[in-house]
Amino acid sequence: MKIYLYNTLTGKKELLLNPKGKSLRFFVCGPTVYDYPHIGNSRTYVVFDAFVKYLRTIGYSVFYLQNITDIDDKIINRANTERTSWIKISKTFLDIYRRNMKDLGVDAVDSYAKATDHIPQILNQVRTLIENQHAYEIPNEGIYFDITTFPNYGKLSRRTALQAEDAVSRIDDGVNKRNKGDFALWKFSKANEPSWQSPWGLGRPGWHIEDTAITDKYFGPQYDLHGGATDLKFPHHEAEIAQQESISGKEPFVKIWMHTGFLTLNGQKMSKSAGNYMTVDQFLKSFSAQVFRLMVLSNHYRSPLDYSQRLGQENKARWLLITEFLAKLDLISKKSAIRRSVSLEKYLKSFDAEFTLSLADDFNTPKAFGILFKFISDANPKIWDLSKTAAYKTANEIKKNLKSLGFKVIFPEIPKKIQKLSSEREKFRRNQQFMQSDSLRKKINDLGFGVEDTPLGSFVWPLGAH
Repeated sequence: MKIYLYNTLTGKKELLLNPKGKSLRFFVCGPTVYDYPHIGNSRTYVVFDAFVKYLRTIGYSVFYLQNITDIDDKIINRANTERTSWIKISKTFLDIYRRNMKDLGVDAVDSYAKATDHIPQILNQVRTLIENQHAYEIPNEGIYFDITTFPNYGKLSRRTALQAEDAVSRIDDGVNKRNKGDFALWKFSKANEPSWQSPWGLGRPGWHIEDTAITDKYFGPQYDLHGGATDLKFPHHEAEIAQQESISGKEPFVKIWMHTGFLTLNGQKMSKSAGNYMTVDQFLKSFSAQVFRLMVLSNHYRSPLDYSQRLGQENKARWLLITEFLAKLDLISKKSAIRRSVSLEKYLKSFDAEFTLSLADDFNTPKAFGILFKFISDANPKIWDLSKTAAYKTANEIKKNLKSLGFKVIFPEIPKKIQKLSSEREKFRRNQQFMQSDSLRKKINDLGFGVEDTPLGSFVWPLGAH
């Protein structure tokens, strides 16, 4: 299977090579652990979790690495505000991040690498950049990268070095910098701040250098895939390229760059101060992890996504529609007495082929799900005419494709009270006591469940699937 991905660096789709006898090396920028994870950055982690699972399903060996920024201005500021240690803050929110990822089914990462565990590698890269005259020291401030020494600075985001002067996205302050766009590689310690020994004095790493130090340790100076949110293209990913290519003299630093689009909330950028913010925990109080995954993957990973409560409800209904279809197939595969049934073989092969081709074309998950829902729509009118074998085969094919994207199909639990009411209603219906049967149907509906009369008996399902 040939996989084509849109490469942000070149601006076109490129073939993803499958290195023989080696793992595909994939790095994604992880969180700065100073606050609760929100649904915006979690969108990125769900996308790449699904992407890696898909690659592994079709035979790629992937080593998926993610960094953890556990020392940063934001962590220090929160620790000072709460009058506690930066270590406690970073540990607390790293634990929450790991829990939230587990809650969302994000488990494809092979290794998490904390910045503070890689100080020697960071120091080595800073030292090399100084020796190669790409970096300079500002007394009492730190070691900075001089962007004018890297002519291709801005090639990923298509910004020039001059445009970098206007950067406001997490560019380090420094009144004595040579250029406004220069960024810190090593920050000298201020009073009561965490610090490590270095050849230039006590200090701590800059934000950008940790990633290249980590990837160089695990992957070497060049590797296959780098993922992250689109807001990291500049300056973070530009800084990574400038650092590593200046150190090694090799390019490209990364063969293919993948960037996920913004996630906004009710049409606006998420902001705590404006009250327009949603954490993973808040989302999961209303919807399941499967609903979040479906919502994310129903949108192309490179496109913006605007979340609203309505969008959550729509995807809850869509997920119920999928699981309802599978539950019916499960019932048929256990109870059907039909021997010669309607054949779905042609439709099933077409569905599988089109679903697979969609994912191979720049991981086009919304197109893949459009194909799945069309198949369900076409097959639903024929569903009760399937044999056990046909139902089982159909369910397996759909589950296989869902699993390749990290979905876990769990049927909603039907309460015993509802099951009992349904059984009583079925008896009334068989005895043609329709008034009593209709009364129990209404009672079941009022409790949030629907009843469908089928050749195999009553089928009960939560309302809201359509």
